[in-house]
Amino acid sequence: MLVYGSKLLDTPILSLQTGTPIGYVSKIIINPDNLKVIAFNVDGSLSTNSGMNTLDISSIREYSTYGFVVDSEEELVAEDDIIRISEVLKLNFDLVGLRVETKKGSKLGKITDYTLTSDDFTVQQLIVKRPAIKSIIDPELTISRQEIVEITDYKIVIKDEEKTIKKKAEEEEFVPNFVNPFRSHEQDFAPIDNQNLADKDIE
Repeated sequence: MLVYGSKLLDTPILSLQTGTPIGYVSKIIINPDNLKVIAFNVDGSLSTNSGMNTLDISSIREYSTYGFVVDSEEELVAEDDIIRISEVLKLNFDLVGLRVETKKGSKLGKITDYTLTSDDFTVQQLIVKRPAIKSIIDPELTISRQEIVEITDYKIVIKDEEKTIKKKAEEEEFVPNFVNPFRSHEQDFAPIDNQNLADKDIE
């Protein structure tokens, strides 16, 4: 199932231990190396008072219409406690607001939202608002992640086959093929262990 990134903001974080919310998603932290969510920043009374305001994606037991289910508030950590999360946060990377262009330099618009898979929270599609003049014909474009060839600090570059950018993303494993401007050497981040999550599934 695909879910809009904007819909995850303000999603409750629910504790199995207490049966109550321990906070709400305030920011989605995406690893630009593979366009996967690795953590959420969390606002709320418990997280704000303790200084523990980050939730590692691997700590989530289940995602449903009620929110994200975790064992307890102890799953919340400080931003600097997990190195891989800390390093991505230092990049200040945010998909929303990035320009989208083709390799030939054609300006397509700016990202206003994106969709993710609900099982491993991988970005699948970019929702792009067209410039004023072009928006008369196509006010919004949906671009599959397979079209991405490069990401920079300010823009995302896609293939030149513009006729393909409106089709829905196919459900297949994504192999990064874009230039990573943020790192001088290859560094992998551990993805969600789907088997481990399945073992922890409370359903």
